Amino acid sequence: MNILDKLKTRWGIENTFQVIIILVVFACTGFAVLYVKELVFEWLGVTSEFPFWQRAIIWIVTILPAYNILLYIFGTLFGQREFFTLFLKKSLGRLIPGGNKSSSTTNP
Repeated sequence: MNILDKLKTRWGIENTFQVIIILVVFACTGFAVLYVKELVFEWLGVTSEFPFWQRAIIWIVTILPAYNILLYIFGTLFGQREFFTLFLKKSLGRLIPGGNKSSSTTNP
């Protein structure tokens, strides 16, 4: 069983092409968030002289939500809105205490 078959099984997807599109969405989002981070940090005046803990807090508060928004936007643009809606619900449910921890039939 190759990696694409494992991802199809894990995510409940039947089409290998859909797995490839989803991986492309993750890649595009990752590159886009790098640019967003630079813009946000520049706009806020965050430099490398800031203590690490301050940069980490700023990153969590600004970039983590931006990543999720970009993931949803790219997922929609690539025709995978349903998958990423479920994926984000499950991911955000893990981050929020008392969030939705129930399993669904599809397992993004």
